[in-house]
Amino acid sequence: MIVSQQSSATFSDKEQIWADNAESSPFFGNVYVCYARFQGAGAAPLFVTTSRDGGDTWANKKVSPSHNVAAKHFGQSGCTVRTDSRGTAYVFYEQFQNPTKVGFPATATHKLVQSFDGGTTWTKPRTIQVATDPCFRLDPVIGRCVMDGIAGARSDLAAAPSVDIANGAPSGVGATDFIAVAWIDGRDGLNNEDVMISWSRDRGQSFSAAQRVSTAPDRGFYAAPAVSPDGTDLYVVYNAFTTPFQETTATPRTLVGVVKHADIGATGAPSNWTELHRGAPGDPRGSSQNDLQAEFLGDYVYASATNDFAVAVWNDARDAADCGAIDTWRQALRDDPASAGPAPAPQLQCASNWGNTDIFGWSGADPTP
Repeated sequence: MIVSQQSSATFSDKEQIWADNAESSPFFGNVYVCYARFQGAGAAPLFVTTSRDGGDTWANKKVSPSHNVAAKHFGQSGCTVRTDSRGTAYVFYEQFQNPTKVGFPATATHKLVQSFDGGTTWTKPRTIQVATDPCFRLDPVIGRCVMDGIAGARSDLAAAPSVDIANGAPSGVGATDFIAVAWIDGRDGLNNEDVMISWSRDRGQSFSAAQRVSTAPDRGFYAAPAVSPDGTDLYVVYNAFTTPFQETTATPRTLVGVVKHADIGATGAPSNWTELHRGAPGDPRGSSQNDLQAEFLGDYVYASATNDFAVAVWNDARDAADCGAIDTWRQALRDDPASAGPAPAPQLQCASNWGNTDIFGWSGADPTP
């Protein structure tokens, strides 16, 4: 089944799927897919497509305007779609600023559109908060924002909102509809990138001020929240670099995966943060794009929770070996491209586990039930 038709001039990217999973919802079973539709000159309006018959048919809706890459604002992406116990559908996404027009770091605007009729109509986008995009350096070779150092891992969607809602699934009974939003924020400057959360207790009408989840030396890279269906537990998983931005590929870098937990009390503010898990460190220089020119660690981490336990997944480099030949070549591409020469042959010049990044997972319970 084709949900989004592509063409030579358009492509869809950064999609997310969600099924309305609370029986209390009048639209229980609806399936929603949000995605950015890139269509030239940097324009990328956001679309949501809805199925009401188990995926046999889909109805497509454009929910945000297009923006041109030449403008101060351009593109929307990094969407998250969720539903509450009443069947309201929420799509959160990031409105990007063009750092080449406004400077580094740029402002990231978190937007929200809602549907109260099962995806037939959607509200106009509204801003729920602003963040500082943790983009301080644009890599000259790959033309992307990087977090850990030159030839590093791109961080395109680090500031995008990742969301979960305490909708009482599967029954919906007793739901608080507490909304948690997590993202990476650069407001404290390079080498102090924050894992942030904010929340809403009034179904998205207002959101709290940002609260920092991470602590030094963690430099947040990607984050995701999970709220228990009854709205009493909040989990946040994130990837983080624990080494500062590296100006050379010759020095080691460290990436970790972390899971944290907070209680959500009667006041609605998460408290009593506890670190539940810290993964083994790994060197992200052992990861790679297909063209070998830079690292690649993907654009997401994820988490999900029941009332009894949570699961989380993240990108992990513990088993990926560094390769000196690749490091030297990547450095040369940035220092003197004419002298860099052809790409090394990893199968001949690197350890057999170079490039072997993994997805690791954790599961566990609230430590203070």
